[in-house]
Amino acid sequence: MKQFKTVLVTGGAGFIGSHVIRRLLKEHADMHVVNLDLLTYAGNLENLRDLESNERYAFIKGDIGDTALIQQLFDQHDFDAVVHLAAESHVDRSIENPMAFLETNIIGTATLLHAAKNAWLGDGKDASNRCFYHVSTDEVYGSLGAEGVFSEETPYDPRSPYSSSKASSDHLVRAWHHTYGLPIVISNCSNNYGAHQFPEKLIPLMIRNVRDQRPLPVYGEGLNIRDWLWVEDHASAIDTILHNGTSGRTYNIGGLNEWRNIDLVHALIREVDAAMGRPEGTSLALITFVTDRAGHDMRYAIDASRIESELGWQPSIQFEDGLKETVRWYLDNAEWMDSVTSGNYQQYYETMYGNR
Repeated sequence: MKQFKTVLVTGGAGFIGSHVIRRLLKEHADMHVVNLDLLTYAGNLENLRDLESNERYAFIKGDIGDTALIQQLFDQHDFDAVVHLAAESHVDRSIENPMAFLETNIIGTATLLHAAKNAWLGDGKDASNRCFYHVSTDEVYGSLGAEGVFSEETPYDPRSPYSSSKASSDHLVRAWHHTYGLPIVISNCSNNYGAHQFPEKLIPLMIRNVRDQRPLPVYGEGLNIRDWLWVEDHASAIDTILHNGTSGRTYNIGGLNEWRNIDLVHALIREVDAAMGRPEGTSLALITFVTDRAGHDMRYAIDASRIESELGWQPSIQFEDGLKETVRWYLDNAEWMDSVTSGNYQQYYETMYGNR
């Protein structure tokens, strides 16, 4: 098991990043974590308010594409590891503004790789206890039919500007490993759910709209299938791979939990209506089928047997239990949800779906 003293987490104020930081600090008493986040629409320091007084945690506002800043941080902190989560991640936004995704996801990743190479390699340096961990997505593999799953050997076939930019960054990370010998690991995960997710994503969007009795926009006929992974299980998998993964290796992380979008919406309606004390089925009429997303992948499913067999990781929670806990968190933290949806998200929602 590797040991790391100082870890840079990029995008740590976001949904997954905040859970990863909290996990690392909880599980590793000697670790210091530096959180670099630009605090764009999905980054929120409220996600980490409980860590503000922690002496082993520091926040820096900045852009991963800022070469001078990244070099300064590596010089100042002598990072043992980078957990790279910062990314533009919403497919709809990538269709509307693909260039922002190329700049952050590709150029930003290359900037971090260049700084890590300069800091860790050459002049007789020993990089055996260093790690550049790149967190990616199952969307790089494209779309599945009714059968089959994505393995680590599945050829890349990205279909959107978002997934193409992530595929490009995956290739860059592997290139720095094979060309320069940079110690790296990559993970490709399925859809995450849980607390602190920005409410343009499906699950928090539906929870909020059922709560407020607003329309529930569902693409096409709602038949697209996704594998859902509890964010705290994802954080534990990242922790496991960071400390025990083999350099140069890729690990798929999945929840082993496929749901059609329309069935998931029905489940969320049942949970939220029950929590609000409404008769079952009250909010079904709010479902509003909208024009399908351009290039919408039909199905994702992950084969997570490598991380299980090599590193002993498995999901810890049944989806039904995780969904109940997630619904409870958003309803109990209405102030958080309303505060993060009062600005950019509200404008974005009206642009995408109008006042239906």
